[in-house]
Amino acid sequence: MKLWDKGFSTDKKIDIFTVGNDRELDLVLAKYDVIGSLAHARMLQRIGLLSKEEFSAVEQEIHKILESIKKGKFTIEDSFEDVHSKVEFMLTEKLGDTGKKIHTARSRNDQVLVDVHLYLKEELHDLKKLTKDFFDLLIELSKKYKKVLLPGYTHFQVAMPSSFGMWFSAYAESLIDDVYFINAAYKVVDQNPLGSAAGYGSSFPIDREDTTTSLEFETLKYNSVAAQMSRGKAEKSVAFAMSSVAGTLSKFAYDICLYMSQNFGFVSFPDELTTGSSIMPHKKNPDVFELIRGKCNKIQALPYELTLITNNLPSGYHRDLQLLKEGLIPAIQNLKASLEMFTYSLQNIRVNEHILDDSKYDYLFSVEEVNELVQKGTPFRDAYKIVGKKIAQGDFKPQKEVKHTHLGSVGNLALKEIVKKMDKAF
Repeated sequence: MKLWDKGFSTDKKIDIFTVGNDRELDLVLAKYDVIGSLAHARMLQRIGLLSKEEFSAVEQEIHKILESIKKGKFTIEDSFEDVHSKVEFMLTEKLGDTGKKIHTARSRNDQVLVDVHLYLKEELHDLKKLTKDFFDLLIELSKKYKKVLLPGYTHFQVAMPSSFGMWFSAYAESLIDDVYFINAAYKVVDQNPLGSAAGYGSSFPIDREDTTTSLEFETLKYNSVAAQMSRGKAEKSVAFAMSSVAGTLSKFAYDICLYMSQNFGFVSFPDELTTGSSIMPHKKNPDVFELIRGKCNKIQALPYELTLITNNLPSGYHRDLQLLKEGLIPAIQNLKASLEMFTYSLQNIRVNEHILDDSKYDYLFSVEEVNELVQKGTPFRDAYKIVGKKIAQGDFKPQKEVKHTHLGSVGNLALKEIVKKMDKAF
């Protein structure tokens, strides 16, 4: 069944090519399609295009379909082009002419739009919650390990003292920026496109404010052409937000892979959270973090994939837009899984509390000695040269303690401020 059926059959090869994997992806959107259909039917009843009895029958059947979706029993057979045609068929099969009325004053275009907007709203909400859960764990770890020193590196060279507290809280605070992007994307998708029909509105006296309230959108897209043009823009907004989160996770995963190696030995995990080698019995591999890194690097390419699909399209609907779902829906699931696995694994991280016992980290404290000379009155440039000369001549004997305040960024007050920032963003 096709919503645009005019009494002729499409060539089978054309049908396979144009539908692609849309049926599979539409199963993800099925819940939102029936929710949108219910709001639309309620509005049609309120403006007199459906009777109260007709709406009651539609409502009853839609709830049955929604229940089958929740139980995983809803399917889209090959005889149907998409979720919209399957739902309309089910309503028509049960309700006859009443089911045929459900498409009054809308197009498949605004059906897709409202499905995608509702789906993205819910997924962004879940993504934000998972990000906050990860943030909370990082703050907890930062407090736990704030006094355990960790060598800082620049250019992959030993640089200055850091701490595990700084490391964990740095990624925590970075997640706040990611939440800002999620909030911005949510603002974009929280606009009701239903009622824009094929992109040029409807001559029926529809009430778009009514469906906006029913579907719990903050506002609506007033211009129907603008509503249609949000297809692509909404997906790209979400993709950029996801890319921001993914960038944070990818960098953190890289740190962990590096720090787990024998050359560093800064952190480790229980055996059950690592994998082994088929040939080398000593191996404990960080596969979880390598996969998170790879998945998140792939997600960071998504905004550009979506841009290339849409950047040369004029206003109005074009079938190219169908391809947006292919990249976006799996990416959302991959990012959520990455956040869940990162949080699950990081709860069991083991930190090395004696890293700086190794003499190769002695030079970490050169800046501390420079600063101490400056505090005693030596000009900075002279102090820098004095310590540099000691190092060159092999006379540098570090005092392995951090007397100055650059590690204070993970003090209790600073952590409270970081938490306040996230609470405000959340």
